[in-house]
Amino acid sequence: MAKVTLCTDWLDVCSGCHMSLLDIDELIVELVQHVQILSTPITDLKHPPEEGCDVGILTGAVSNDHQEHVAKQMRERCRILIALGDCAVTGGICTMRNFFDVEDVLRRAYVETESTIPGQSVPRSNEIAKLYPQVKAVDQVVKVDLHVPGCPPPAKAIWYAITELLAGRIPVLTDDLLTYD
Repeated sequence: MAKVTLCTDWLDVCSGCHMSLLDIDELIVELVQHVQILSTPITDLKHPPEEGCDVGILTGAVSNDHQEHVAKQMRERCRILIALGDCAVTGGICTMRNFFDVEDVLRRAYVETESTIPGQSVPRSNEIAKLYPQVKAVDQVVKVDLHVPGCPPPAKAIWYAITELLAGRIPVLTDDLLTYD
């Protein structure tokens, strides 16, 4: 039987959800017996292949035009899309920025921080992603098939979700899977 193909990517995120995925520890060895990982931000292969994949996992919120492109590309290229973690599911802590004007946020980050050299300005270039006025959850940009909440989600919830999908079932996440030690 062919392996299920899996792609992951992160958007506006701290990377904790991908670390939680790695926290399945030795079960990774079992996972790779059933799954071929095609792309992930923690490997050299960063983008899902044009021919697509079975399962895509996105972590983080959508805060700029580049992240929106990544989310749309992942949705186009995967059969099942998982929003993993509170930032992907609800916008999470990233949405705290929604209370501030974009220019104020950029000025604080690039000009006013205590570690900034005096005389600096906000960088402006078409090469830099355009920050959106409002941070969004992934499902506000693309259709999501499964939401796995948590900050980060416990490794056992991630393992359960993936193994249920491998078994051909839609995971039903119960409270015992989403508890935090």
